[in-house]
Amino acid sequence: MLDPQQPSQTPTEHPALARRDAIAELDRTSANLEAKVSDSPVLHLIGRAIGIFIVAAAVAVAIHVIRLYYIYPRTDDAYVRANVVGIAAHVSGPIVQMPIVDNQHVKPGQLLFVVDPRPYRSAVDRAEAELALTNLQIRALEDVIRSAGARTAQLKAQLAYDQQYLQRIEPLLKRHFVTANDVFNARSRVEADQAAVAGAQSEVSKARNDLGRYGNINARLKAAQAALYDAKLNLQYCYVRAPFDAYVTNLNITVGQYANEGREVLSLVDNRTWYVMANFRENFLGHIRPGMAAQVFLLSYPNKRFRGVVQGVGWALYQNNGATIQGLPQVEPTLNWVRLSQRFPVRVILEDRNDPAFPFRMGATAVVTIQGDH
Repeated sequence: MLDPQQPSQTPTEHPALARRDAIAELDRTSANLEAKVSDSPVLHLIGRAIGIFIVAAAVAVAIHVIRLYYIYPRTDDAYVRANVVGIAAHVSGPIVQMPIVDNQHVKPGQLLFVVDPRPYRSAVDRAEAELALTNLQIRALEDVIRSAGARTAQLKAQLAYDQQYLQRIEPLLKRHFVTANDVFNARSRVEADQAAVAGAQSEVSKARNDLGRYGNINARLKAAQAALYDAKLNLQYCYVRAPFDAYVTNLNITVGQYANEGREVLSLVDNRTWYVMANFRENFLGHIRPGMAAQVFLLSYPNKRFRGVVQGVGWALYQNNGATIQGLPQVEPTLNWVRLSQRFPVRVILEDRNDPAFPFRMGATAVVTIQGDH
């Protein structure tokens, strides 16, 4: 039986009415809360203070970032560089030995290649023979000088005797103790002796000139010694060695290639000094000076930091506009009103030794940050 005290209801009306009443109650509560908050001056001040703090913090961070941006200039337009030296032969000839390969590391004094030494070894033998002959000629000329000196002394003695004899018989001619023919013969002998002495002295002078002595130096001997030294030097030039610690690069020749004197045969990358050419905008140059410390990162080793020091800042850039052509300046007829900052090269010497685990490679991309005087 149904209870007459309990009202009847449909199963769908009760949940809908409950949700509607709950939403209405929530709206009333939210409106009351907003009214209370809008009427509170303390909350107004707190909100305004928070807004001012956020703006001030943003301005401070921006100023700090801009300050760091100029005090510690940074660029990713940088590349690792090293000095590349072309190795050329001092003498010409076919290459008979080449014990190196491309991209090999070589130490100072290590053999790179050998030019055929046989013609130059023959030149050394010939120069040594010329030096021996020169020594023999010098000794022969010294003997000639001594012989001519002795002959000159003998002729001078004969001249002195004949002059004394002439002085004795000339007073006797007036007393008719001697004839005029005797006096004439004595005078002739004196004149002949004088001529013989002059001839002997000339022979001594000629022998001394042939000897080639100039002061304390014998020019003839010095020339022969210089020729031998030059021949030995050319023989040594046949063996081309590495002048410093380096890497062989771009090796495109082998045994049998003809090496011409003074023409580059191969190239070496100097491993003694590595540096980075970093291109900084001109508005950063006032904050970059030689001697400043630098921090370098290489894209090939992103987690490895390298230390560097600024060696110098470039002084000039080539510009097409204003370049001189045939004595006249070339000026472009148009001007771009958007002026871009020029980039000047800054050379940063890498202080870290070339670690075998992190070898430097010429042309590698780098990121450079100038750390300042500290």
